[in-house]
Amino acid sequence: MKKINDFLAGLPMTVIGGVFLVLSFVFSKLNIIFPADPAWITVIISGIPLLYLSVWRIIHNKGISKISSALLITIAMFAAIAIGDLFAAGEVAFIMAIGAILEDMTTERAKNGLKKLIELTPQQGRKIIGSTETMISVEKIRTGDIIRVLSGEKITVDGVIIIGETYVDQSIMTGESVPFDKTKGDDVFCSTLNRFGAIDITATNVGEDSSLQKLIKLVREAENKQAPSQRIADKCASWLVPVALLIAVVTLIVTGDIVRAVTVLVVFCPCALVLATPTSIMAAIGQATKHGVIIKSGEALEKMGKVNMITFDKTGTLTYGKLKVSDIISFDSSVEKNELLALTASAELKSEHPLGKAIVEYAKEQNLALNECNDFRMYAGKGISAEIANRTLFCGNEKFIIENSIAINDNVKNELEKLRSQGKASIIVAEKNKCIGIVALSDTLRPEAAEVIKKLSEMNTRTVLLTGDNKKTADYFAKQIGIENLCADLLPEQKVESITNLQKKNNIVCMIGDGVNDAPALKIADVGTAMGSMGSDIAVESADIALMSDDISKIPYLKRLSNATVITIKFAITLSMCINFVAIILSVTGVLTPTTGALVHNAGSCFVVLIAALLYDRKFE
Repeated sequence: MKKINDFLAGLPMTVIGGVFLVLSFVFSKLNIIFPADPAWITVIISGIPLLYLSVWRIIHNKGISKISSALLITIAMFAAIAIGDLFAAGEVAFIMAIGAILEDMTTERAKNGLKKLIELTPQQGRKIIGSTETMISVEKIRTGDIIRVLSGEKITVDGVIIIGETYVDQSIMTGESVPFDKTKGDDVFCSTLNRFGAIDITATNVGEDSSLQKLIKLVREAENKQAPSQRIADKCASWLVPVALLIAVVTLIVTGDIVRAVTVLVVFCPCALVLATPTSIMAAIGQATKHGVIIKSGEALEKMGKVNMITFDKTGTLTYGKLKVSDIISFDSSVEKNELLALTASAELKSEHPLGKAIVEYAKEQNLALNECNDFRMYAGKGISAEIANRTLFCGNEKFIIENSIAINDNVKNELEKLRSQGKASIIVAEKNKCIGIVALSDTLRPEAAEVIKKLSEMNTRTVLLTGDNKKTADYFAKQIGIENLCADLLPEQKVESITNLQKKNNIVCMIGDGVNDAPALKIADVGTAMGSMGSDIAVESADIALMSDDISKIPYLKRLSNATVITIKFAITLSMCINFVAIILSVTGVLTPTTGALVHNAGSCFVVLIAALLYDRKFE
């Protein structure tokens, strides 16, 4: 029965039903007589799913939710059939079918995000027993096992480094663009990327306890918490059905005219009410698509109109998520900035470290001539040394410079502290017994970020920065764009916790992010918005809305569009209720018949669709 119902409720059969309904109307006006009214086809096609839905809800729903708009329209349909007005019966069933199809089209959600997140899980690991290395499946790894991870491999499980030094790309967990230097005693996380050198780790969290599995669990739980939206008509049905039946019965008793009673049921049907929400949402989604904003569901659009707080990830959202040279500081009067940059880039030519690669790329952009790099040596988690034009350079962090017996004076320390306070990564450049300069790198703010925050504030929408970056970096960027509230050093589960706490304070929260680590937060937020172009597939699939051009200036536009959509829906509902009210009076007084009532009913539905369509071309910039 369900298969038959799904087939009849589909778009192709509904279109066929509409064609026969039009034929029924045209033939009646032309006085063309057929053995059977074509509207019977419409009643069968659109009426059976309607009957199935109303009966299913009576059997399976609890309490007052057994009474739905489908039940009221089913009653009206049978009443119209009983008095022989098949056009009216087919019309109410057809309008209901169209409303259901429109709503299904706007609420269809992508379900691939969780699958893609699961695919990130490493399948095998190198277990070390004595001097023997054995490849085993991840399921067989136990807490305390020694696991080896080679350069370029994903770290198999959560663990602690016991041998080796490296740097690890943890962006999947923290979203932070700068790789973390790791050495003996440091924690590493499942599915993060070992970028340089082999390390041996002791497994600490395996299986369901690993950080990635917890991330997957958070997304799954958040997905389950997203309850399907109820139709407004169904919410009203608990009083619509009794009131409609009462008025119809009273009309029958007072006038003794069953046609008037049936007309009341026909015009009382909430078809315009059913269409008000999905048509407005479809128009708004079409408008948004023209501007490069993909909205996956009507529920998300409605909620966005009610959002009063927007939380932003930093890296890749408010910033470009790509490190670039920001400062070149020389401590040697004989070495100019361009010379310092050229020397550093020449030394880093053979480096595999992202900071080194960013320096080389920047120097090439400046068209600087780079020298041949000799005697290159890389020290994982520390820095590099190289011979450039008969000069031995050391480039790295403070620990590396001190280990090479080079003093770091107060001037250098002050500059390093200043750069740290601005959230920048620093490479100290030294030779022989002195530091000759610092090359600092930073993520770059999107130029439109400050204006976006300002516009949202003007719309009484508060903003919060939620980031995996350290506190100093977060503070610096927040001040640059005017965000007063922030939370830093957050892992994925802590972002979820922060959003949940905001929701508990009666806030409707929208989360905007781009990384895998943002996926749980995007799911748990009332509305999740992802950077569609550069954002991870998982973030995009987890979100309700995607900005395909990565233009965050679309956020204020999206908020205005959503606000207008909510207002339009409320206006359309009010209009449809007013039309129904007038139609009921005309039905009771005998002015309308079931057929003319159905036409008035249709006119109300057309008005609602027309009002919704105006959203498509309205200017919101």
